Amino acid sequence: MKRLFRGSLGTAFLILCGLSAAAQTEISIDTVGYEYFTYQEGDTTYLMKKYFVCFLKAGPNRDQDAEEAQRIQTAHLAHLESLAKDGKICMVGPYDDGGEIRGMTIFSTKTQAEAEALAMADPAVKAGRLRVEIHPWWAAAGSKLF
Repeated sequence: MKRLFRGSLGTAFLILCGLSAAAQTEISIDTVGYEYFTYQEGDTTYLMKKYFVCFLKAGPNRDQDAEEAQRIQTAHLAHLESLAKDGKICMVGPYDDGGEIRGMTIFSTKTQAEAEALAMADPAVKAGRLRVEIHPWWAAAGSKLF
């Protein structure tokens, strides 16, 4: 089996267009509990893995004073760093448009429930500065930004 890990938008588009056919492909679970399926495009086989995308949205309680907001932000970043060290997240970052969605985290967890529990443990979420919205998402295993 030839594996292809590309970062091109065209490849991602082809994969997404093929998901209706891929939805009929058998999903397998590896020995530690992660979900995968393969997608065939010509002579290339893509190994797809289920991740969970977490949108960090502005929460209902954003009226803390500057000192408290900074304390919460510092704890938020420490939480994300800990998740990265533990291999629970593979990408995280803020949005730069000042909109309702403040950032995004991609979780590499076995279940959506596990991703939700980790997201809800974030000090910024607990303080109400952020709220979360999580969706399952398939991407080529090993995908990365260039």
